[in-house]
Amino acid sequence: MVHADRGCHYRWPGWVRICEENGVARSTSAKGRSPDNSRMEGFFGTMKNEFFYYRDWSGVTLEGFASALEGHLAYYNDERLKESLGWMSTKQYRESMGMAA
Repeated sequence: MVHADRGCHYRWPGWVRICEENGVARSTSAKGRSPDNSRMEGFFGTMKNEFFYYRDWSGVTLEGFASALEGHLAYYNDERLKESLGWMSTKQYRESMGMAA
């Protein structure tokens, strides 16, 4: 599942074809329904600020970028504390609620 806004690049036929060929479902918010995808938009904004911006990505290969992103996502889920979750990580919160093993 790819969560995205309704930007023209997410409706580009080439992108639609790539998703379809790889069995990826596209999730976009309905026109005029910004709350539909607000959690993902918030997550992407946080990820861009904490991971992507303010780094020099020149010379980084696609594999290097993918590895760094995978590491950041592991940190985000397993270690990053959130005030809204009672200063627990997402993983700790889900475990405390019986939603994860």
